[in-house]
Amino acid sequence: LQKYSKTKTGFMQQPIHKEGFIEKMKLFEVKKAWSSSVRIGALEFGNCSIETPALLLSTRKGLPHFTPPDLLPSLPSPDSHLLQVSPLHFLEGLSPATIAKIGGVHKLIALHDYGIAAVARDSIYSLPESKGANKFGATFETPCGRLLVKPKDYLVMISCMRPNIWATLADEVPAWVSDKRNKTSVDRTLRWLDDCLELDPAVGSVFGAIVGGPSLDERKRCAEEVAKRNVAGYWIGGFGLGEAIDERPALLCAIVDVLPNEKPRMICGLGLPEEILQGIAAGIDLFDSSYIYTLTLGGFALTFSLDKNGNQDNFQPSQIGSDSSKINLRATVYRKDMSPILGDCTCHTCQNYTKAYINHLFNTHEMLAQTLLEIHNTHHYLRFFRVIREAIQEGRFEEYRQTFIESRRGHYERVVVCGDVGWFDRISRFVFKCCAF
Repeated sequence: LQKYSKTKTGFMQQPIHKEGFIEKMKLFEVKKAWSSSVRIGALEFGNCSIETPALLLSTRKGLPHFTPPDLLPSLPSPDSHLLQVSPLHFLEGLSPATIAKIGGVHKLIALHDYGIAAVARDSIYSLPESKGANKFGATFETPCGRLLVKPKDYLVMISCMRPNIWATLADEVPAWVSDKRNKTSVDRTLRWLDDCLELDPAVGSVFGAIVGGPSLDERKRCAEEVAKRNVAGYWIGGFGLGEAIDERPALLCAIVDVLPNEKPRMICGLGLPEEILQGIAAGIDLFDSSYIYTLTLGGFALTFSLDKNGNQDNFQPSQIGSDSSKINLRATVYRKDMSPILGDCTCHTCQNYTKAYINHLFNTHEMLAQTLLEIHNTHHYLRFFRVIREAIQEGRFEEYRQTFIESRRGHYERVVVCGDVGWFDRISRFVFKCCAF
């Protein structure tokens, strides 16, 4: 990263030209609060307004992992118009200087009507590595190897990318580190936040990073300090790194309770439907979609019920390679199945392709299999968020959440009795137990 810092030393001191400039997040408005925490709101980017709670589509160098740009319009709009980008992805390709000359990431990927949120961690390719972090910067495991990222280097990348939203650098640590190391991570994150605000790249809306591991006191301390800073929103890190799932509600509440209601909150590390509901119950507005990538890579298609009341008991009898909340399209049972993934799904995949065709693509190792599957999974998950927003709007979110979790748990218990359960289902079943609080 040092060479980029040297080549762009003058860039951060230069004014950003109007040509190629991308607007900041214009406004976040809380439209309705079901309780002190659960709420629906709206993020505005230019002429685009995205309702929250919302899903950030995980990307690789600005574009979804398997979905090509010409098929992005097939996803629900404007729900799909918010992309999460890690600046570290670009270190193995174009230099920050080149991206700046092009006009930023929006021009690079030719998606001008999309909102882009830049976060160093993406839970897929750029994973925090606490052992290598020091007082100078945070360490990440990336496809380029282990990288030490300093606040100044990070701000250079942000300046060149020109996202709508960007989160400050954070020293994320797993749940098993010592109290001393956890306290150090909070101190570093707050110091780097001040460094980022001082260097101010004058692009995008800054989200202050909040960490603190499994400690309620450190989480609260970090949130209180970040809330004092002049930031547009908050990025909550340190989740999905080995903490106990049943401890998350208390940790999330310790953070959210001290944050102002008028600013948005974004989180990484919560992916399963039950975890999404857990985060929304605590007052989180934006979530990453690494769960979709994991499912798609494994050949799984989401099929869980989108019943407006949250009921998951209306599943069809289970088949081989299926637990009726998702199906494994690599299974041979779908080799001659000429039906779509879901009969009532309106996604591009279900409207044009069959299970048999996708199964054939997987067997012949065609990348189109992941493309069609990611389109369906993204479409299904975006509809899930829409159902949640409707439940909040009508004042029945808690009822929806409890019904969803209880009926899913009951279904998985029946699956276990039948003996048709794999590693993914065992993890999911454990989450169900912990999320029922």
